[in-house]
Amino acid sequence: MVLSPAQCRAARGFLDWTQDQLASAAGVSRSTIRDFEVGRHALHRATESVLVRTFEAAGIRLLADEGGGCGVRLCGGGGAAPDIAAVPHIPPAD
Repeated sequence: MVLSPAQCRAARGFLDWTQDQLASAAGVSRSTIRDFEVGRHALHRATESVLVRTFEAAGIRLLADEGGGCGVRLCGGGGAAPDIAAVPHIPPAD
């Protein structure tokens, strides 16, 4: 799954998370999130993987571009975003 800056912003919006909250949940720096979301730089594959798994643990499904554009879906919980404290920290993959 390739995470786009727009998907990252949209997923945070669904969850009502700040850049700081996402950075904390994923174990990355806020500047990494900020710079990625404004298109200043691409993510390293390991960082992208951690962000995707963090979003998935929070109930977000990232939809790949299959001709209609990429997207974001909040799954389960009746539309209520989880409390940031309830999302486990996702360590980088080996």
